[in-house]
Order: sequence, then C-alpha cells, then structure tokens
Amino acid sequence: MPFFSLQILRLTVLSAVLVVSGCATLSGPSPKADPFESFNRASFKVNETLDEVVLKPVAQGYVAITPVFVRAGVSNAFHNVGDINTAFNNLLQGKVGDAFSDLGRVLVNTTLGVFGLWDVATPMGLEKHEEDFGQTLGKWGVASGPYLVLPLMGPSTLRDTFGRPVDSAFGYYRHIDHKRTANSLFITEIISVRANLLNASDTLETASLDKYNFLRDAYLQRRLGKVYDGKPPQEKRDELDESLDPPVVSK
Repeated sequence: MPFFSLQILRLTVLSAVLVVSGCATLSGPSPKADPFESFNRASFKVNETLDEVVLKPVAQGYVAITPVFVRAGVSNAFHNVGDINTAFNNLLQGKVGDAFSDLGRVLVNTTLGVFGLWDVATPMGLEKHEEDFGQTLGKWGVASGPYLVLPLMGPSTLRDTFGRPVDSAFGYYRHIDHKRTANSLFITEIISVRANLLNASDTLETASLDKYNFLRDAYLQRRLGKVYDGKPPQEKRDELDESLDPPVVSK
C-alpha cells in the first residue's frame, strides 16, 4: 500500500544514515547483527500488541467460521499470485529453469486449479520455490546489513527492506483499479497468513524465554539459508553465529 511503501522508504533512509554514521566504527569480520536493538525491541512490542489486540483474534475468528478447504483455497490463490514474483527473482538470479517452472505453476494452477484455488502443479512435479528481491540482492553479494523490525511489517534487514518495494510492484493490489476490492483482498491475505501461523505462534509463546531474540535469530538464519538455497557455506553460518553472540564485557 502507498502508506506502507512510504514507511519503508523512510526506514530505509534512516537505517542507511545510521549504518554510515553509527556502524562505521565496528571492526572485525562479523559486526553485531542487531546494532539497533533498542529501536527494534520497541517496534517489536508495538507489533506484538497490535497482533494480540487485533490480528490474532480476527485470525482465530476466521478459522472458527471458515471451513478448512475454503481456507486452503484462499491461501493457494495468494501463493499462486506470489509465484509470479518468485519467477521474476529466479530469472534475476540466473536460475532460468526454476523461473520457467514457476511460470508453469502459475499457468497450470490458474487454469486447471481454477485461479489457483487448488495447487495441481505440485503433484505434477512443478516444485514450488520462494524467492524475493532481498534474496536476489544476497545472491549477487549484497550483505544483509543490520537486523530491523519494521512497524506493522515485522522482521527484516536493511537489504530486505530495500527489496520490499521491488516485490510490492508485483502485488495484485497495485494492479486493481477498484481500491475497495484491492484493499479487501490485501486484508484477506493478511488474515489468511496469520491464520496459518496460529499454531506456530502458540508454540512460541510457551517455548521461548526471550521471544524477540528467538524470532530474530530464526529470521536471520532462515534468510541466510534462503539466499544459498538451503546450503549456506559454513563460514557464513559461523559469521552469523558470531554476530549474534552477546558482547563480551571487559573488566
């Protein structure tokens, strides 16, 4: 949405300034992954409160009144649209075969799957991929930069924040002139995604001592794996682990 894009731009500019002015003194191969922790924790708290008060109850209500097959169809349809962006990013990464496979998924699911309500491409052998512009930047050597928690959007990094506006250009809501329809679809997608995460969030509530640290580490590790298609080099893993270690206080 335009408001969200504006917020992304502001946060990106702010983060870039902070990186140049505040992180230039960091030395060593593995600077701290979360130099803006105070800001991030405050943003995380805001997002968590909004989720508890608004989004989670709405998602629970959606699950309560919507049959499983309907929820699955809605989720499949949004994933089908997302495969277009995945194809674009696979092409930019030089994975031409995967890009054509993604386009094949869109074609098959849109036709035989009735606008993507049924995923018939996967049983046909067309593997589903997940790629975005942040991963594309990482593929071509752009470092992830500091961890960020974006208001209303959640975990990110400086690199992924730059990538979001590019990915949003493929958003269906940007190509629907009727704003009420576009907004309704956008809200439905958010609710669908949150509903799919209800079990995971409930598990997190009981399993994590520090939810912020747990989610941050999980996000950064997952993004590292995504950039390298699930096979990150050991030195990159070690570098991330080192950057997440608590600072040693000298006596």
